[in-house]
Amino acid sequence: MNRELFSLTLLIMQRKISYLLILIGGIIAIYAQAQEQQNQYILIGGIVILMVGIYSVSRRIPSKTDNEDDQQMPML
Repeated sequence: MNRELFSLTLLIMQRKISYLLILIGGIIAIYAQAQEQQNQYILIGGIVILMVGIYSVSRRIPSKTDNEDDQQMPML
């Protein structure tokens, strides 16, 4: 029971961190674009943080189809 609670808490914390990375990366990327003199390094850093957050969120989303279903459907 205690191990399941720890696992669930860890999953919730990882999800919150992922969403926070997306938010911070987006804000940094917008900030870098809004300046008169664009700083390319800040923009790249913001995009990298944004993509890391998106990757961590999308990694936990299950696929729409199972592998067994893909094998049974004929190729068109």
